[in-house]
Amino acid sequence: MDDFVKKIPAITPPWPFEAYAHTISPLSEEDGGGFLITFPDLPGCMSDGETEAEALENGKDAFSSFISALADMGEEIPAPSFRIEEATAPRASGRFVARVPKSIHARLSARARAEGVSLNSLVVSLLSEGLGRRAA
Repeated sequence: MDDFVKKIPAITPPWPFEAYAHTISPLSEEDGGGFLITFPDLPGCMSDGETEAEALENGKDAFSSFISALADMGEEIPAPSFRIEEATAPRASGRFVARVPKSIHARLSARARAEGVSLNSLVVSLLSEGLGRRAA
């Protein structure tokens, strides 16, 4: 059976892994759980992992294999859709300030006290829960 397996030599890609955008998405339990990584600029290049970090590491291996296979087939390797203006734009700091009505602030503060957590922790938890529900 090994006679039918082609060994493709790894190449040095013309653009590094970091230049390509990627998306890591949760997989449903029906699909085995974990996370899927895909590359918009490299249709068909994907991998998965039990955690986001594992999906990212497996994605690096998939990227290398995908690029090497394209080169072996004589196919053009798509350039990343990287834009310098996006790379130099201010990065998300992880901090934002939101003004809310006093009644919402009071309710959030009371719930944070009842749960024994800080207001920030409660708000981050609620935001994460809402974004997770929306993604599903």
